[in-house]
Amino acid sequence: MLIVAYDGTNYCGWQKQENGITVQEHIEKACKKIFKQKVKVIGSSRTDSGVHADYQVVSIQVETAITIDKIPLVFNKTLPNDIVVREAKYVPIEFHPIRDTKYKVYRYCILNSKIRQPKHNNYTYFYYKTLDVEAMKEASKHFLGTHDFKAFCSSKTVTRTTVRTILEINVTYEKDKIINIYVKGDGFLHNMVRIIVGTLIKVGEKKIDKSEIKNIIESRERKKAGPTAPPEGLTLEYVSY
Repeated sequence: MLIVAYDGTNYCGWQKQENGITVQEHIEKACKKIFKQKVKVIGSSRTDSGVHADYQVVSIQVETAITIDKIPLVFNKTLPNDIVVREAKYVPIEFHPIRDTKYKVYRYCILNSKIRQPKHNNYTYFYYKTLDVEAMKEASKHFLGTHDFKAFCSSKTVTRTTVRTILEINVTYEKDKIINIYVKGDGFLHNMVRIIVGTLIKVGEKKIDKSEIKNIIESRERKKAGPTAPPEGLTLEYVSY
């Protein structure tokens, strides 16, 4: 198991694809260079273009004489500066980073200010209109529990079921006019966190009443939820097994 962190600004997401450079592609190239063999690389989350990760869990199966404590150091000499292997550990051969997940935690960061702060450009959603954070907190409680989140996923979502469980959701207002939204769940649909955030922003603007969240969920209609918040504010914070 590799614990990988990355700045997603320059990448077309995690998942390897033909039309752009991805994080998975860099990990595969590093594996080939380090281990001199083709390695299957599986990640726990298919983060989108521009989305970041502090705790992407990756599995690889290799034969190597390199000790486990040296593997991060060897990888980090090979990878670009915006991708880092934080840790490596042995796991059972049957371990699977997707199927074995207990829960994931995402954080979405909003800079709610009249003026931009350049240091936050790639890591927050700059939103200049004043938001009612207390209303957002109250509205967020309606997402807790097991629901059909069809209204909160993109049309590209391909899955057997759109039912998911939100275990925790917290909206916090911190220094430098930063609003952080933490969402912990057993799994997430395509763009689900970003649509939840976009909907909470509309609550904060008083364009959607906080009491309407329950009705939006029950409607299962994407058009009734808020817009998809941009990717740069989103970070995969943690994955539990």
